[in-house]
Amino acid sequence: MDAKSGDTKDVGGRARGVVLDGVRALALVFVTLPGAAVLFVLSVVSIALIPLGVGIVTTPWVLTGVRAFADLRRMLAAQWCGVRIPPAYRPIPKGANPWARCFRMLGDPATWRDLGWLLVDMTAGFVTVVLPVALLLYPFEGFALAAGLWRVFTDGTDVGWWYAFVPISGQGSALLAAGLGAAFLVTGYFTVPLLLRVHFLLTRTVLSGDQGELAERVRVLTETRRDAVDTSAAELRRIERDLHDGAQARLVAMGMDLGTIEALIEKNPAKAKELLTQARKSSADALTELRDLVRGIHPPVLAERGLGDAVRALALRMPVATEVDVDLPGRPGAPVESAAYFAVSEVLTNAVKYADADRIWVDVQYLRASEGTLRISVTDNGKGGATIGAGSGLSGVERRLGTFDGVLAVSSPAGGPTMVTMEIPCELS
Repeated sequence: MDAKSGDTKDVGGRARGVVLDGVRALALVFVTLPGAAVLFVLSVVSIALIPLGVGIVTTPWVLTGVRAFADLRRMLAAQWCGVRIPPAYRPIPKGANPWARCFRMLGDPATWRDLGWLLVDMTAGFVTVVLPVALLLYPFEGFALAAGLWRVFTDGTDVGWWYAFVPISGQGSALLAAGLGAAFLVTGYFTVPLLLRVHFLLTRTVLSGDQGELAERVRVLTETRRDAVDTSAAELRRIERDLHDGAQARLVAMGMDLGTIEALIEKNPAKAKELLTQARKSSADALTELRDLVRGIHPPVLAERGLGDAVRALALRMPVATEVDVDLPGRPGAPVESAAYFAVSEVLTNAVKYADADRIWVDVQYLRASEGTLRISVTDNGKGGATIGAGSGLSGVERRLGTFDGVLAVSSPAGGPTMVTMEIPCELS
């Protein structure tokens, strides 16, 4: 009884999935051909008007619409069929004039792939979404004919209607049409999800050319390498400055005190004793500063106990109540672990400085799906309004994560709360 019930649920669930895919295909029917055709015509006309000067103004707007249409299809492909289609557009400088924007976009190979995809989308792409709809809806015409609708189209002697390749002339041929409709319906039950996936795979084939994707990958790696070098150079300058202004200055002062003590130890023992106390304090302060500097380079707790305990130790030093939840079955590589730790440290510092929060939550977990991803979320109940690149330090965090193909997402509506989510693809030891 339980096995039969489970089988029934599986069949019912699959049937609902097939119907849902059919509805999605129907939605694409009303979007694919009209949207692709309109955008393609507008693009051709706008590009043709460039020599007259009008196209220089209109082309960037039209191509932006084409990119938005392509990005919508990328989103649907990922959400509906799990087909990832990475965008590979070259960045456009902020504040660029229409001339620069126009020819920057026309010089991007991804633009011409988009235009080629519009042609494919309104032809082969249109067929791949019409077929699922036809396989699910056309059978009902055959059922309706068998139910007596055939009398409306024929007088019973002559052929007055065709269902696929079946001429309808009476009840017998109408029943044959119903049988053919059932065959169509069964075919649709097994092929509709496959056809919808074929549609998105076709989209991916056209939109994400291997060369364009490789070029975009090289560009991203070049940028992240440059950012990593700049960050390392800035970090070295900070360490040099801290050593020069902190521990080194204290050690120099301590050496001078010891020289004075050596001269006073017989003439003025009391003064020498006072300077010894001062020298001892200077050595302790120098040691503390050196430890803080080492902790800033690579915290000992991170090396010894791992990311989870290092974040907990970081939370204990926060002036705001901070809760930490860690779910890590292993340890990431040392570079990833270090980048994640300092990213969390920067986000927590921002929350304390700018958010006016009285409570912070940190969630560290490892997602095994998609070849493994380290995800860290930092949430505070502050005033919100945090954005990347607004002088909050989040742009630096984004560059740090980008070195490891990581991403940073910020949700911070006015009034709060603020959630900063960091993801780094990695493997655990």
